[in-house]
Amino acid sequence: MNPASSITGFRLRVLFGMMLVVGAFTALALWIAQQQVTKDARQQLEKVFQNEVASLDRARAVRHAALVERSRSLVRKPRIHAALEDDALDLLYPNAEDELRDVMEGDADADHPLRANFYRFLDAEGKVIPAPPGVDAGKLNQREETRLSLDQLPATQQIGYLVRSGGVDEIIAAPIISTETNEVIASIVLGFQPFQMSLATAGMKAGIWADGHLFIQGADEETLSKLSALMTTTPERAHAEIMIGGIPHLVFSQLLNPGSMFPPTFEVCVYSLADSVARQRQLRWQILSVGALMLLGAAGMSHWMAGRLSVPVERLAVDSARNVVRREQAEAALEQTSVELERSMRFSADTSHQLKTPITVLRAGLEELRLRPGMCETAQEEIGSLIYQTAKLSSMIHDLLLLSRLDAGRLELSLVDVDLTQLIDSLADDLSAVPSAPDFDVEVDVPRDLRVRGEKRYISMILQNLIENAWKYNHAGGTIAITAHEEGPMLVLRVGNTGPGIPAEAQAHVFERFHRASVGENVPGHGLGLNIARELALLHGGDLRLIRSDSEWTEFEVTFQRADTSAAS
Repeated sequence: MNPASSITGFRLRVLFGMMLVVGAFTALALWIAQQQVTKDARQQLEKVFQNEVASLDRARAVRHAALVERSRSLVRKPRIHAALEDDALDLLYPNAEDELRDVMEGDADADHPLRANFYRFLDAEGKVIPAPPGVDAGKLNQREETRLSLDQLPATQQIGYLVRSGGVDEIIAAPIISTETNEVIASIVLGFQPFQMSLATAGMKAGIWADGHLFIQGADEETLSKLSALMTTTPERAHAEIMIGGIPHLVFSQLLNPGSMFPPTFEVCVYSLADSVARQRQLRWQILSVGALMLLGAAGMSHWMAGRLSVPVERLAVDSARNVVRREQAEAALEQTSVELERSMRFSADTSHQLKTPITVLRAGLEELRLRPGMCETAQEEIGSLIYQTAKLSSMIHDLLLLSRLDAGRLELSLVDVDLTQLIDSLADDLSAVPSAPDFDVEVDVPRDLRVRGEKRYISMILQNLIENAWKYNHAGGTIAITAHEEGPMLVLRVGNTGPGIPAEAQAHVFERFHRASVGENVPGHGLGLNIARELALLHGGDLRLIRSDSEWTEFEVTFQRADTSAAS
């Protein structure tokens, strides 16, 4: 690759990256600012709405408390009480007319909470008792009077809203309780002009949604149409946003008569977000201006950074090209080495296999020659020495063949549960039966029925190597100690012996192939046993290591995986 084009591409990538980062931060800041403005507007307007609703609730509570007390005093009147108790309903309205005159004829200019537009009585079934002609109980047409009826008499005060021609009235139904039976015998329903919000906040319009009709003073047709559509689908929604005249508006609604037997009615408030949109537009231009300045600064910074970084990038490009060549050379050398190693392992395996047959024939011939009649004793001893050497050579060939299989990864295990205690006892007995063995003690401290997971012949080979080494490198009157114990999922076996020990400089090499410490130069062997034992231990999921060797004691430790005791039982 041309270094010049590489540097140019690097500069362009730095510029693009910084522009992208600055653009992303600008967009994020713009989005956060808009969201915050909208959130603040929502919270502020909702707080205003809740305060207005709370103020209306307090005014209604005053009216309702006064009405409760007024209805209680009403039913205490003997004439009202007699009309209700004696079922003389024709006298009910004439008797109540005088009692409710102050409610119906309050000062028109006074803000009196009990100035009613009409009143009606409900009978024992919750139906409206019509007012007789000549009684001033307030004007209601047939449909309006029917809407006052309830399915049953209310046991508690009920609040509702009645849609009338040109407006809506708040209605309060208070139960009338008999002084004799203490049961609800009737109910009085009064209609009032509903309290209106003060609308102290500019741009806010408020009204009432009742019986499928929306009443908002000063609202145009589009506002009424869109609010009616919203309240028809989701009247219980606390707040929503709609577009009116191309300007977003926030809509708040709250149920005015929760738990009432009358149809649900909602206080509705709509507020224009024109000021919020204007603030968002102003913030957008401010943020975009700052973003443009940041982009210009980023362009200059990226040019400066690219100039400073071009030298190491060019050097890196050259080094990268060199590294590619070196890597290709190394991969080719590694492949050649792998092929040679495979060929070497195959040659070792083939050679070891091919040598087994002539060695076996040679040994058989020597055995036959030694037994030939007339052979002198000296010749027999020399032939016996040759036979011993062929046995050593055969053992070495077997070990080399096993190592070649281990190196090639072609040694497969047939895992079974192996009784380690039995193997140790058998090898210890064989050791004591060796006629040329020196005089030493064999101490075995192994629990009964210790089982490990592995292939018996290879585990036996590991143990045999360790025990034979402890025998070969011991001295007369010495000791061989074999111990075993369990550690979690593993079983730990240790084989120690007295003797001269392994020199400190040779301890790190005891598991290398064909390595023999100076202490063992006169001891039979060819330096492969510990290496094979360790490779087999690793293949079984364990390990073999030297844990101590000094002038008094040498000890090896081998670990195996424990057999599944539940499966074994």
